[in-house]
Amino acid sequence: MKRLRRPGRLPIDPYVVLLLGTVGLAALFPARGTAADVSAGASTAAIALLFFLYGARLSTREALDGLRHWRLHVTVLACTFLVFPVLGLAARALVPVLLTHPLYQGLLFLTLVPSTVQSSIAFTSIARGNVPAAICAGSFSSLVGIVVTPLLAAVLLGGSGGGPSADSLVKIVLQLLVPFLAGQVLRRWIGGFVTRHKKVLGYVDRGSILLVVYTAFSEGVVQGIWHRVSPLRLGGLLVVEAVLLAVMLLLTWYGAKALRFGREDRITIQFAGSKKSLAAGLPMAGVLFGAHASLAVLPLMLFHQMQLMVCAVIARRRAQDPASEQGPAASEDASANPSPVDAGPHSG
Repeated sequence: MKRLRRPGRLPIDPYVVLLLGTVGLAALFPARGTAADVSAGASTAAIALLFFLYGARLSTREALDGLRHWRLHVTVLACTFLVFPVLGLAARALVPVLLTHPLYQGLLFLTLVPSTVQSSIAFTSIARGNVPAAICAGSFSSLVGIVVTPLLAAVLLGGSGGGPSADSLVKIVLQLLVPFLAGQVLRRWIGGFVTRHKKVLGYVDRGSILLVVYTAFSEGVVQGIWHRVSPLRLGGLLVVEAVLLAVMLLLTWYGAKALRFGREDRITIQFAGSKKSLAAGLPMAGVLFGAHASLAVLPLMLFHQMQLMVCAVIARRRAQDPASEQGPAASEDASANPSPVDAGPHSG
């Protein structure tokens, strides 16, 4: 008797569960007084360490080699830093019908952060797309985002209450850009050590992000910011994000076709151009928004899990497309766990 194939499960990222648990911990036991000062200081140091490791891991040579496929990379960057923000600005019309102003700020910030790396590579591999291009596209997006995301946030959110300011840009340079450049400069001497201990340092990355989330949400709880968010508003946010994701998935797929990209490149553009990095966005929001970061990162956290679940389904269907080249099968490990939280520009 023919054995029926069990359908693949939708990915529930374990790290997202940890993030939600951290939010719950901050809600029950927020840092106050001296503990809040210690938490804020540790969070600042963790963010600097995080971007130092990003710089130490990113291979400049590999990134330069990827410039040969410049049309694809320009397309992905345009989707990430141009099309996404335009859609975010258009969502302003939904305030206050579906979104409160703080939630809209978080949604607009979501549209400004760079693309993912690790999960985009995994989904591209499963769908039999151009994996080397996905690696370069994600790395370029993360590298460009370190500079472009704060600048876009200053322009588009600078006039809003609780948004970025000139002081925030200075903090961005000191906490993100300077450590990143230091990591790049020291890569020659510490790159081997970082590569050999990639797994252990990966825990440092994720632990740093958890600390940033705890600090941000603790400040929100202490200030009573969560009393302004109702279940109805959260439902409205989910609807808006679902529409945003659907629009970007359609635009990246059919737009790449109109630009005469081949099927493998279209797959890469769809997955790299329609996704947003939780790992890159969280520390940036902590620096840019300060006490308002809890609401600012909520839309990004929800969008992250949504994009993983939807893209997992799309990737599996693309792999079964008769038009696909049936070369070597995608990695079993990638198929089994296609959706880890993107760990920044060093991933992949």
